Amino acid sequence: MKLLRGYLALGTVCLGMLLSDLVQRLVIGPWLWLRPQSRHSVLGHWLQFLAWWVTRPLEVIGGASLRRPLRVVPCEPGTLIVLNHQSILDIPMAVETLRDGYLSLLTRRRYTRFVPLVSHLVRLYRYPSIDPAADSGDGRRMLKRLREVARESEVPILIYPEGTRTKDGEIGPFRRTGMRVLLRSRTWTVHAFVVDGLWEHGKFKHLMGNMNTIDVRMEHVGAFEWTDPKGDSEAFIADVRQGMVDRLAEMRGTLEARS
Repeated sequence: MKLLRGYLALGTVCLGMLLSDLVQRLVIGPWLWLRPQSRHSVLGHWLQFLAWWVTRPLEVIGGASLRRPLRVVPCEPGTLIVLNHQSILDIPMAVETLRDGYLSLLTRRRYTRFVPLVSHLVRLYRYPSIDPAADSGDGRRMLKRLREVARESEVPILIYPEGTRTKDGEIGPFRRTGMRVLLRSRTWTVHAFVVDGLWEHGKFKHLMGNMNTIDVRMEHVGAFEWTDPKGDSEAFIADVRQGMVDRLAEMRGTLEARS
C-alpha cells in the first residue's frame, strides 16, 4: 500500500507538470504578451503554485515529510539565496521561502530545451543559463550575462554554489566563479539555507519506493550583509559556507539525538 501511494504521488506530480506546461504555453505566456504590466504578479503567483503542486502530493499522498522554514525572504532586488544542492526538490522548497513573488535561478543550458514545463519556464522567467563545458568565449559571454542579471534583477536570485548535487549529503567545495561575479556586481543581502534528507533522492526516479520514509528538513542559516562589491569576496564566501556547514552539523546532531 505504501509503495502504491508513492507511485500515485509521483503520477499526480507528473500529470500536473504536463497540464501546467499547456497552461503555461497557452494561457500564461499569451497573457503576459497582452498585459506585460502584470508580469511580476502573474509570474509570482504561477511559480508559487508550481512549487505547491510539486511538493504537496508527495506529502499528502505519498506520506513524505518536507519540513520548511518560515517564509523569510522578501521579493526585493539585491537579494541572493544560497542553498546546498541535494535534489531537484530543492528548487520548489526554495521558492516556498519567499514571502511573495518569484525568484531568478541560475540554470544549466541543457534545461532550456526539450524538458516538459521546465524549458518553457526557463524562457518565460528569463533565467540566465550556464554551460560548464563551454569554451572560453562562451564562458565570458555567460559571465557578462550573469553580471547584467545581477544588476538588473528586481527579484531574488537563487544560486547553488556547489555547482552540482552532492553524492554523500555533505556540503562540497564551492565553485566560486559565479558567486564572485554576483558579489562584485552590487550590494546584497545573502540568505543562506541548508537542506538535508534529500541527497539519496536526487532525481524523480529516486523518489519511488517507500516515499513515506523520506524525511527532509530545510533551515534558514541567516542573512549575511554584503555591502562592499570591491571587498574581499573570498572571505565572505568562506564565512557563508562555514555557516552552512555548521548548521548542517547541528541539524544532524539534533536528528541523531532524537533517534
